[in-house]
Amino acid sequence: MFPTLGDLFGFDLAVDTHSAFVALGVLTAIGIFALEARRRGSTDERLLAVVTGGLVGGAVFMRLGTWLQHVDLRQNASLAEQWAYGNRSILGGLVGAWAGVHLAKRLSGYRLRTGDLFAPAVALGMAVGRIGCLLTERPGTPTGTSWGITLGDAAAARTGAPAGIPLHPSFLYEIAFHAAAFAVIWWWLRHRPVPSGELLVWYLGAYGIARFLLEYVRGNEVAWLGLTRPQLFLAVTVPLILVRVALQARCGAYASLRHETVVA
Repeated sequence: MFPTLGDLFGFDLAVDTHSAFVALGVLTAIGIFALEARRRGSTDERLLAVVTGGLVGGAVFMRLGTWLQHVDLRQNASLAEQWAYGNRSILGGLVGAWAGVHLAKRLSGYRLRTGDLFAPAVALGMAVGRIGCLLTERPGTPTGTSWGITLGDAAAARTGAPAGIPLHPSFLYEIAFHAAAFAVIWWWLRHRPVPSGELLVWYLGAYGIARFLLEYVRGNEVAWLGLTRPQLFLAVTVPLILVRVALQARCGAYASLRHETVVA
């Protein structure tokens, strides 16, 4: 485990590793967004407001997304305590970014769909940001595989994981997913006749399914019916995304994509 960049690189640098990689992930996402916007000829200045809305919404919900953990509200931390000391939630950040983008669109009057710009940006940004989780957080549940991560006593005590036992590198699995998703989007799907905005929908649907399965080796607390809180959230949201995709397909939205596949 490398809680600071000094621990990671072997010199005196008291910068939080997790925060540093989250920031690097955000900068990576902004760069990819800008490249894709330029390629598609999207030069409307209001896009800056849209991106800002996504960043602000994502940051707020990432910090507050794990606040509501108990039905009895008195058992939850205060909002101030949650903001300062609470766990960060990637899923909450994605929801906040989505809400922030739509609010910014409404306020700025920008009406075009932006999912195709955000899809590769979010995928690569997530891959980079998750490196910070891999280096600082509990890896996962015990595994008998040869690629498990074994923690020493100090790292185990800090993360609440067992020491001396190989653990699933769950964040590495997730990084691999996001990197693969970015590759598929960047080098294949964005050059196909995919309906406007659908790339992000497909990516979020695929990530939701992958994350639901990864929770079984993540080691998060089981909340209800053998499922963790992220799984309970995904059990509600992922079917909504899949139903939307199915309705789009039924309405013929993907006809041009199927036609190209048949011709090829």
